[in-house]
Amino acid sequence: MAGKQQERVNVEGHELTLTNLGKIIYPETGTTKAEVLEYYAAVAPFLIPAAANRPVTRKRWVNGVGTAEHPGQVFFQKNLEDSAPKWIPRAAIEHSDHTNVYPMVNNLATLTWMAQIASLEIHVPQWQVDPSGKPLRPDRFVLDLDPGPGAGLPECVEVAKLARSILQDMGMDPVPVTSGSKGIHLYTGLDGTLKSEQVSAFAKELARALESDHPDLVVSDMKKSLRHGKVLVDWSQNSGNKTTIVPYSLRGKAHPTVAAPRTWRELASPSLDHLDYLAVMKRVATGKDHFAPISDRHLPPHGEDENDGDARERVVTVENRLAKYVGMRDPGKTPEPFPSSSAVSASSQTGRSSSGQPKPGDPPPPGGIFVIQEHHARRYHLDLRLEHNGVLASWALPRGVPETPERNNLAVHTEDHPMEYATFAGVIPKGEYGAGTMTIWDRGEYTCEKWRDDKEVIATLTGEPGGGLGGTKRLALINTGQNWLIHLMKEQPGVRRKSPGSPPKASSPETAPSPPTPMPNYTPMLATSGTIADLRGDDWLYELKWDGIRAIITGTEGKIRLMSRNGNDLTATYPELTDRSCWPDGDFVADGEIVALGKGSRPDFGRLQQRMNLVKAGDIERARASVPVQLMLFDLLHDDGTDLSGLPFRERRERLSGFADRLRKGCPLHLSMVLDHDVEDLMASAGELGLEGVMAKKADSRYVIGRRSRSWIKLKLEQSQEVVVGGWRPGAGARGGTFGALLLGVPDGDKLHYVGRVGTGFKDWQLRDVMEHLEPRVVSESPFADIPREDAAGATWVRPELVAEVTFGEWTGPGRLRHPVWRGWRPDKSPEDVSQPN
Repeated sequence: MAGKQQERVNVEGHELTLTNLGKIIYPETGTTKAEVLEYYAAVAPFLIPAAANRPVTRKRWVNGVGTAEHPGQVFFQKNLEDSAPKWIPRAAIEHSDHTNVYPMVNNLATLTWMAQIASLEIHVPQWQVDPSGKPLRPDRFVLDLDPGPGAGLPECVEVAKLARSILQDMGMDPVPVTSGSKGIHLYTGLDGTLKSEQVSAFAKELARALESDHPDLVVSDMKKSLRHGKVLVDWSQNSGNKTTIVPYSLRGKAHPTVAAPRTWRELASPSLDHLDYLAVMKRVATGKDHFAPISDRHLPPHGEDENDGDARERVVTVENRLAKYVGMRDPGKTPEPFPSSSAVSASSQTGRSSSGQPKPGDPPPPGGIFVIQEHHARRYHLDLRLEHNGVLASWALPRGVPETPERNNLAVHTEDHPMEYATFAGVIPKGEYGAGTMTIWDRGEYTCEKWRDDKEVIATLTGEPGGGLGGTKRLALINTGQNWLIHLMKEQPGVRRKSPGSPPKASSPETAPSPPTPMPNYTPMLATSGTIADLRGDDWLYELKWDGIRAIITGTEGKIRLMSRNGNDLTATYPELTDRSCWPDGDFVADGEIVALGKGSRPDFGRLQQRMNLVKAGDIERARASVPVQLMLFDLLHDDGTDLSGLPFRERRERLSGFADRLRKGCPLHLSMVLDHDVEDLMASAGELGLEGVMAKKADSRYVIGRRSRSWIKLKLEQSQEVVVGGWRPGAGARGGTFGALLLGVPDGDKLHYVGRVGTGFKDWQLRDVMEHLEPRVVSESPFADIPREDAAGATWVRPELVAEVTFGEWTGPGRLRHPVWRGWRPDKSPEDVSQPN
């Protein structure tokens, strides 16, 4: 194409004349119109889902963008010109005094037409329109982090991390986009229940909260006089009348930069910069779409002309449903099947999939095939997949299929999988998404009684003879609004066989084991914080660092006891971990971490806080239902009457592996896997998964009871610090009646050395919880030796007894925490355990 000045092309059945292909659009790089067209063709599979069904405002540079010194003339266009092809999808939007007809980028042909007329920048609102052109409620939330004079991308990254922490506490998982101009756009998906005014109000409050807690870094007012050296958190783009450049769009800058979705790992790089179109073309060639978690939530494109037919609509719909699956996997690194476009096209031409799925608009399917796969990933689970509209709708079952109607198990709705996945069994390599062994637990066909998308599925599954399901089972999948549950219906077509994981019957008195010998009293070995540089010259084994509470587990006949690192008995607090039938027979002592899983099945320390410090049986049971916990085992200290603490760590791990094989399946007990990877790759993977870091342990190290050792090194992705709370400053606005910020210190003799104040990272329930902990400890005098007057003004002081943990950016000159964010209480620590790193 680059060698021609004009070309007649057919794009998706539409004829287009491409002219002036050798014209220079970006003079400083010599980028031509042909190269712009080539770029948009390459990113179309990723840009179109991000822009589909959204009215487009365009910025055109018909004579090129010019140079930095002499920019080219730019035209803003909302209305679709009369000369535009009739087949372009469009939406007529009524404004207060007029109506505009906007194009929508729902197909490659429209995107090609826009590039041909030099519409380089594509801007869309945070809402879509329905097939009739009626605006829907917003399905995206965006923050535009815009650096003022004296600030740049590093400051934007710092603010992005602070905003991410708050949004994650609210159950959102933001995706960063380097804007291609100056700053960063931060996106999260919405469920479409809020009006634009409500979303804008929330965004404004979030921006103001960030400004209040970090006034030296953040500003929420757009006045230029206030922005020097700070980052403007522009919340206004959530207004129903505002638009934001769509991800993957070019910028009309002197250099052809792109609004490029990024990973949080990339944001941590000191060399972070905006990407140009060549770099983005290389990225999309891998098939990964980092914006898929946002764009995958959207409606399939509509507005195609009637000549496209149902076949085209079905292809686009299936491809969109599988965009997230494809974006999370690298076909060159994993043996997992990838969707075949030819197979999709063939099924769409007939209007049915290979198993008789209906065409769009037909009644819900009567059923199809199903598969349940046993997934030995970083935590064992089953994966249930049901054929639905040409893909396999999928749920992860951490506790498996329920064995009785009296117990509902968690079902985590995951990305749709291609039909080819129904026969997949193999090993997903370490370092890849879902790494581990996948086997088929059972498969067969199902009949569907009810299928309400995103709400409820009732189906009867008939498995293979000898399969894990045990015949035919009638199951329900129910969306509670917070998560999905899987339920075994009371009315069953058959009788369930006994599960292989069921506990053995109790021994008779004649065969009962002899009374166990007394167990040694073990206290945890403690790790030392370090860096990758500390690992040279030794044989190290690596595990992921679990973000929870340490526990020593002691098993004797008929009882499991849990003890925290500071000797507190946790047995009653976590009853799901103390079911004796879940554990192997015999006496043992193990070491592990109690975690609560949050969004994306990641350990969430803030969520775990809701299970701590509960003593009443009713409170524990309610919390257990809403916040189930898991136990990750990483060491075995005593087994079968033998003290193992003196053995090398490698040998203890071998014993632990055999021990874990005897855990009953379906219980919330898991082996923390040893990972055979380069440690730098592991740290990068941990960052992408949103985990805390990596634990490095010397292969020949003995278990040093109750002592800290450099044989265990914790490598954390972000800095954290244990602190003692010495007081609070009063809150205002939404926090009136509670606190605005907590005052923090580390022990220095009989006083506290003041290290700063924290006001972000708190969920609503934590505000009340913090006050309940602090109010009984109020005292008249400050426990700090050196708190500044401005921070002490209006403060209420407390006895320095409570330990908490915060994350932060860095230590400043006077020993203060820069931008601390609350993580939660540490009831397993005492003030004597707290110290500031040297």
